[in-house]
Amino acid sequence: MKRVSRLGVLGVGAMGGALLDGILRSGAVRATEVIAYDADAGRLADACARHRVTPAPSAAAAAEAACVLLCVKPYQIAGLVEEIAPSLGRDQLLISIAAGIRTTQIEAHLPAGVPVVRAMPNIAATVRVGATGLCAGSSARRKHLSAAERLLRGVGLTAIVDEGLMDAVTAVSGSGPAFVFLFIEAMADAGVRLGLPRATALALATQTVAGGAAMARDSGEHPGALKDKVTSPAGTTIEGIAALERCGLRHAVIEAVTAAGRRAQELGRS
Repeated sequence: MKRVSRLGVLGVGAMGGALLDGILRSGAVRATEVIAYDADAGRLADACARHRVTPAPSAAAAAEAACVLLCVKPYQIAGLVEEIAPSLGRDQLLISIAAGIRTTQIEAHLPAGVPVVRAMPNIAATVRVGATGLCAGSSARRKHLSAAERLLRGVGLTAIVDEGLMDAVTAVSGSGPAFVFLFIEAMADAGVRLGLPRATALALATQTVAGGAAMARDSGEHPGALKDKVTSPAGTTIEGIAALERCGLRHAVIEAVTAAGRRAQELGRS
């Protein structure tokens, strides 16, 4: 069967809208090839006008596309998948971004053989520097993962993992931005403590974290080697590092990510 659209997007809220924007900007799909649906009629109208994509009259209509991107809350997945299941076939690809919902849970509501890819993007996708983990369901093959990668690279980096590692992805990149925000806030507070105006301290802290992250990403060097480049003998930086070590920064970060991973596992079992 020839599909009327290349991409159907179900859910155009904050994350769904961000993914749609990045996909269109990357050129992976043209606006004329996209059909979208959202239960909130006003939000759907706004998104379609902004991105110049076609609104669908129903979720089932949007699910007739060659690739279907599910961008709804985890508690909405079962009902939505049951609703669109009659529209889906083996010649399509279903991508879900619902946190904690395993591919087997989605496949249980689908006709046999429909390829499912699970994706875990993070909030930085809204500014197109996200990090997305991808894994394949039982009927998805390498070509389906490649298709999902091509779409989601429009909002940042993608990484393919086994589904058993998706909880780790959730902990590192899904929850990770919150830990980074906390670090930026703490750096800014310290700047204020030392006399900087709040706005100046926050701007400097934010740019410093952004610059350090860009160096770690682009230099190809280990973060430890980059840290050594900033650390002069008997200088200010080594004093600060010593204070961080005394306060257990590394241990605190490892424990935070591990705790987030455990909670992701608990949510997946609930």
